[in-house]
Amino acid sequence: MTVLKKLLAGAVLLGSGGSALWILPMPVAQAAADIDNGHRLALQWCASCHLVANDQATVSTTAVASFFEIARNPDMTDAKLTTFLADPHPMMPDMALSNQEISDLTAYITSLAR
Repeated sequence: MTVLKKLLAGAVLLGSGGSALWILPMPVAQAAADIDNGHRLALQWCASCHLVANDQATVSTTAVASFFEIARNPDMTDAKLTTFLADPHPMMPDMALSNQEISDLTAYITSLAR
């Protein structure tokens, strides 16, 4: 095959494959994590067992780690926290959090390390 034929064959392959890409749906970008919404979610879902904020009125138990302790744990990365919130332990309620809510809650918890 001559160089010109190879170039033309490559152009046809690229042209046909590339033109089909425009019909694929674009992925929807997740919004940036919202720490304030994470705080709201923590008070709503987590405050019955965990100390989640300085402005929290009460906590029912001290047997579980506070969010401040979780945030300051050097072994707790964003990835580990995100994974845990997506599939929590049996003692936690089934919150059925969306990916955005998990991101917001993770951002809130990690903000407490400061």
